[in-house]
Amino acid sequence: MNPLKKVIYNCKQATLLIEKRQIRKLSFRESIELRIHLAGCSMCKLYNKQSQIINQMVLQLFHDTELQVSTLSLDENFKKELQDRIEGELNK
Repeated sequence: MNPLKKVIYNCKQATLLIEKRQIRKLSFRESIELRIHLAGCSMCKLYNKQSQIINQMVLQLFHDTELQVSTLSLDENFKKELQDRIEGELNK
């Protein structure tokens, strides 16, 4: 298989690189491969956005000393709306 086609169609590798990028800097090659893949894959673009938001929320949770985990809960309507939005994006 052509190496370029392999990069373009490998969502598993792209999601791995998205998560790796949250922890440390990617190599030049990894960065280019991810950019190429994200340019043509709407599902991985969505995954990238969601991953960044989740990581930001987790970091905020751990760094906010006044926030107690036992008081956290999501409104049921919010959960339903979020689930509907996710399913809508996945079905595009």
